[in-house]
Parts: sequence; C-alpha cells; structure tokens
Amino acid sequence: MEILFLGTGTSTGVPSLCCNCEVCLSKDPRNKRLRSSILVRQNDHTILIDTSTDLRQQCLLYGIQKIDTILYTHHHADHVHGIDELRSFNFFNKTALPVYGNAQTLRHLNKNFSYIFGEAEQIGGGIPQLIPTQLEDKTYNFGDIPVTPLDIEHGKLIINGFRIKDCAYVTDCSGIPDNTREKLKGLKILILNALGFKPHPTHFNLSQALEAVKDLKPERTILTHINHHYDHEKVSQDLPEGVELALDGMRIQT
Repeated sequence: MEILFLGTGTSTGVPSLCCNCEVCLSKDPRNKRLRSSILVRQNDHTILIDTSTDLRQQCLLYGIQKIDTILYTHHHADHVHGIDELRSFNFFNKTALPVYGNAQTLRHLNKNFSYIFGEAEQIGGGIPQLIPTQLEDKTYNFGDIPVTPLDIEHGKLIINGFRIKDCAYVTDCSGIPDNTREKLKGLKILILNALGFKPHPTHFNLSQALEAVKDLKPERTILTHINHHYDHEKVSQDLPEGVELALDGMRIQT
C-alpha cells in the first residue's frame, strides 16, 4: 500500500497570503505546503481523503487520473472545496464516485453544494456525479484496503479520522476519545496534525501532538496540517526519534 501526501498545510496553505514572515518567504521547497489531503493506493484501488481547496493542482502535480473512493474527515472549506474537480474523474472514467462522511459532514455537503446533492437542476456546466453514504462504526473494505472510521474531537465537533490497515490518518484533531484510542493501538504509522506552537481551540499544537504520540506509541509518526510558523529544517532538528514532518509529495510504502 502507498500513501501519497497531496498537501500538508493548514487551511491557508504555506506560504500564507499577505504574509512576509521568514517561512512564507522561504526558498526551501519543503516550506511550500498545499492544503492537507492524502491519496491511498493498493493494487488497483485508489482512496482520496478529502477534496482540498487545491485538488486540481494536486492531481496535476502527481498525475492522478483515477479515484475510486472519497472519504471525508469533515465539512470545513479546506477539506471539501475542491469537490467540483471530481466531475473530471466522472467524465473521463465514466463512473459516479462514492463519497463517505459522517451524518454531520453529509448534511453540510448537501447544504453547501446543493447543486450537486440537491434536487434543483443546475443550468449550464457539468455537475459532479457523487453517491453519498453515511459512515458507520465498522471496518470497510475499499478494494482490498480495510478502513475503520475513527471519532476525533475537532473543537466542539466530532469528525472522522481513519485507520487504514496498520496506519492512521488523524487531522484537525484537538482530542482523541477513549474509544478511539483503543482503535489506534499497534500502529506502524500515525499521521497526526500539529498545527503550530501555540495552544489552539480546535487543533493539536506541537507539544500536544507529541504527548499523543507518547500515549499511542506508534512505530513512526508523521506530522501534517501545519502552519507557516514551521520552518522544516529548524523544527525537524528538535523532533524526537520516530517523529518527522510530512512533506507535499511524500510517498510512504507500507
């Protein structure tokens, strides 16, 4: 199984618009981050987690021409606003696409993208052909990839992370419920958000992410959904053994 990091930045991306900080002005390509999303491939099946604002650019950069399943962590703009790009996959692959999210996510998608999910007919332009399905508390098999949805706290919201075989993708996390901790045992790879250095009401900061790593004890941790306060070179030097920063375009094999 391969995991491809399509983007590893927070909601603004890095560099951030209108910012002249050292990281945003950096020439180091490791400090360029599109909005967070991953692609999971095994054999002939491809899972996309979140349709980020940068989805078109990401697909062009990494030559993505086929998607079989879309999983949504939640409904916030940086995780869903590339949804219209899915119509190209409908057209060229000649198939509708299944999209999965919890009840809250699907409700907001239906409201915010009524031209896709509502009954009103759009005049002009293509419409993504999507089949929404509410996630249940069970393990799914997409192709031959086992995926277990995870309840994750994102401020006052409960959103989804995903355990994929012996890996887990947990982003926009501010807390991990006890029942989810049990499902995160025995991980080879934990992909976890670490927004910045200061406390934040809806995301782990770096110290909180590292505390979660101590508790969960994965073999390897990759930090993602990070902001423009992270200079890759400087922050990487101080991370504990087994913990590293994700990079756009990073590929890992499991």
